[in-house]
Amino acid sequence: MLQRLLRRERGAPQARLESAMRSRRLFAWLPGLRNINTVIAADGALTLRRAREIVLSNSLAANACEAFVANAIGTGIKPSPLVADIAAKAAIQALWRAWTDEADADGLTDLYGLQALIAREMFIAGECFVRLRPRRPEDGLLVPLQLQLLQAEMLPLDKTGAAPNGASIRCGIEFDAIGRRVAYWFLRQHPGDATMTTLRTAEYVRVPAAEVLHIRRPLEAGQLRGLPYVTPALVRIHQMDQYMDAQVERQKTAALFVGFVRQNAPDDAVLGETDQGDGSALAPLQPALFQRLLPGEDVTFSTPPGVGGDFDPFWYRVCLELSAAMGLPYSTVTGDLRQTSYGSMRAGMIEFRRRMEQLQHAVFVFQFCRPVWARWLADAVLAGAIDLPGFAARRREWQAAKWIPPRWDWIDPLKDLQAEKLAGDAGFKARSDVVEAEGYDVEEVDARIAADHAREKELGLNFASGAGETQGARATPDQPTDPSQPDQ
Repeated sequence: MLQRLLRRERGAPQARLESAMRSRRLFAWLPGLRNINTVIAADGALTLRRAREIVLSNSLAANACEAFVANAIGTGIKPSPLVADIAAKAAIQALWRAWTDEADADGLTDLYGLQALIAREMFIAGECFVRLRPRRPEDGLLVPLQLQLLQAEMLPLDKTGAAPNGASIRCGIEFDAIGRRVAYWFLRQHPGDATMTTLRTAEYVRVPAAEVLHIRRPLEAGQLRGLPYVTPALVRIHQMDQYMDAQVERQKTAALFVGFVRQNAPDDAVLGETDQGDGSALAPLQPALFQRLLPGEDVTFSTPPGVGGDFDPFWYRVCLELSAAMGLPYSTVTGDLRQTSYGSMRAGMIEFRRRMEQLQHAVFVFQFCRPVWARWLADAVLAGAIDLPGFAARRREWQAAKWIPPRWDWIDPLKDLQAEKLAGDAGFKARSDVVEAEGYDVEEVDARIAADHAREKELGLNFASGAGETQGARATPDQPTDPSQPDQ
């Protein structure tokens, strides 16, 4: 009996996953077993070149890139030291604010402008390299440290093999025996910069990993290099770019033909036309012109074809696909607000901002802001720019800081502020969280409020809630005037 049951089970059809079946619909779908590092090493260079061209030449991609940078960075992700000593915290913040103007090694922008450039490189190339450049005391910097941004092309993907010291180099990154990054092999000059002719393009510089920050968002575990954010939309954007060019050329070519003259005797001149010397004739048109036609002559005017009634919905669906591929709302990419409402706009922005907050804290803060802050504070102490007692022994304590991204502007700020106030009054939310959500440090805000109140009191001003008037101001017509106050 048992043997019969076993034979019956062996003969029964085995359960299969539909996704792994080789039926008629799926017979040609046989993707190879490829690691993402293999894919990036083989196709990443060409993908990056195409991404840079698309962002520079295509209006939708260019606007998407600017929107990504504006929402991810805005005016900058700024630190708030978690230091108990109020005087030391104020000194750290003052030195930091002064140094941010000197942070750029190229002298083009400040630290928060560098953050925006990094975000732009993240969108276009999927990664950006920041080199920490120590400076000499005679350079005259507040803190002898500057940051240099390097594009992804400066670290070639095909730089793979063995280093002179026997270590392994993968996609331009040198690893030790246990898989730690120990160095980066950068080109001395950008391979596409034709203005630099004094150096050899293939000359490499080995930079220790402690001097380099590699900013990227990995898509898979173990990923070495980044991929452009625009990668899922790259082919479709290029196709639609060609399609729009063809449509414009079609309309322009059709519009060039005003009319066509038909005649029974081709050798006779019509409409005062003049011979062009190549066998063709030109019939000039003038405003308010009435031309008498000879017998047998006829004029047919051109009627350029339209783009079709299905163009607008087709273009709308394509833009929806492109926006989803780039991780941005449709209205942000296209600027089209015709098919949006308050509810749909808010729902879309909430989802988008969740993604941005994840990117801000997991990538920009963790990979860029925190390492720069730690290195800057250590260099400031070593250079004598600031005195922090026991820094060597209490380094983690002195370096503790929280990072405040720029605030989000909502569609209806009044309702949002009322909701924040209700949550704070009910004890559901801390006031400091509300202030930090606005992009400010709560201790700085409190200090400025106290200073404002002290100044108002000294000057005899009163800006009580709902009043909006100075002391002694004239009463409104529906309020009785205090006879003890003199007329003004």
